[in-house]
Amino acid sequence: MKNYFSRRNFIKLSALSGAALGLKGITPTLSKDKILEKIDNLSSAPKQIGKSLIEFSVPPIKQVKVAFIGLGNRGIEHLQLVDSLCPEKAVITAICDVQQIKVDAAIEELKKSGHGQNPKVYAGTLDIWKEMIKRDDIDLVIISTPWEDHTPMCVLSMQHNKHVAVEVPAAYTFEDTWKLVNTAEETQRHCMMMENVCYGDEELWLLNMAQQGVLGTLTYAECAYIHNLRELLFSKDYYYNMWRIRHHMNRDGNHYPTHGLGPVAQYMNINRGDSFQSLVSMSSFQASLDEYSKQIESTNEFFNKSGYKHGDMNNSLIKTANGKMILVQHDVVTPRPYNRINALAGTKGYHEGYPSRLSLVDKGHKWLDETDHNQLIEKYKHPLWDKLKAGIEKYGGHGGMDFVMIYRLIDSLNNGWFLDQDVYDAASWSVVIPLSTLSIELGSAPLKFPDFTRGRWNENRELGILKNY
Repeated sequence: MKNYFSRRNFIKLSALSGAALGLKGITPTLSKDKILEKIDNLSSAPKQIGKSLIEFSVPPIKQVKVAFIGLGNRGIEHLQLVDSLCPEKAVITAICDVQQIKVDAAIEELKKSGHGQNPKVYAGTLDIWKEMIKRDDIDLVIISTPWEDHTPMCVLSMQHNKHVAVEVPAAYTFEDTWKLVNTAEETQRHCMMMENVCYGDEELWLLNMAQQGVLGTLTYAECAYIHNLRELLFSKDYYYNMWRIRHHMNRDGNHYPTHGLGPVAQYMNINRGDSFQSLVSMSSFQASLDEYSKQIESTNEFFNKSGYKHGDMNNSLIKTANGKMILVQHDVVTPRPYNRINALAGTKGYHEGYPSRLSLVDKGHKWLDETDHNQLIEKYKHPLWDKLKAGIEKYGGHGGMDFVMIYRLIDSLNNGWFLDQDVYDAASWSVVIPLSTLSIELGSAPLKFPDFTRGRWNENRELGILKNY
């Protein structure tokens, strides 16, 4: 990495805020060698305090007692889906949001469903959630708040003996990724990042095919979060305190990698026989937010504001320990149509999403026709989508993947199974955020991934979604 380290990058890095990268102790007074030492140490695992949570499970919880922190856009959706499983599989015991209007809306939703939910209500202050998690009638806390709040809320909830399920990303600094892992191991509590795309019909079908060797030996993937959010980013109502656009003001990199990367990590057995090893990241210059900010209402805080740090397009390349390569893209400001790409290449086949297309080596150099494609869909479709068909049609959520995710989370706790996504997945997928930021700041330098499993990534293990259902 020293070949990439210029005086200009040294000055830039020294000026980075600790809050942005989660790097303690980097100041302009440190020498270049000391800064390089701190960066190299990012990939080193701290001393383990608790026990490994690989394939960790707890005794069956026949009726999971659920509490919610955050009842805005995603929180209210998760609440409705958990409510759909009440009272047979779960019960909602407490809800919390800083805004009273959000809590009131949640109570009205629960009344309409007629499932008899009567949760205790916490609202009005930024710290009220800390009172809620002290309750002894909570098994699971579901967290749907701004990104910077995810880790503190997960950590304190686990320290109060609660399992946690948190919206994506689970963490956005180096320090926070290790806090999640260390706290989960020390408390022996589940910490699952709710990556809903891993439960999509297409993604589970492709996972099934990849695991059964239809695509042969996997070598390469492309994935993305391409979603034009300009209007929502500048909305004064959609994101509480406009928290999301503030990240674009403060840092470059891939802010939101997990929707595309999560499924790919599962296709490639990451943390279950392979691991993310290194990353290189670069961004285009920024233009879209500068231009769009001139079109919004003059009363908006961000009217005619410029100087956003996040480039319009970020490309990050990941190399795995076993030599696979993954391209991860992030673009939420240009007019590109929504796309997660979902491309997966192997020695016998290649898949590309949006729309789903498949090419197999014994079928020539072209996409399969509709008949052959549909035959493979029927042959390798994950059984959960048939098992949960009625619930998917009734409750939906991003085409049904949200319902499948919530059902799987609760059902796994009901049965005492290990979860489909564990804390090591949450940390490995989320750490792309600070790694990409730091790589860019160092002139697109290659950086090593931390090994959150502490050496156990090379154990071949089957995913829960393919084993228990």
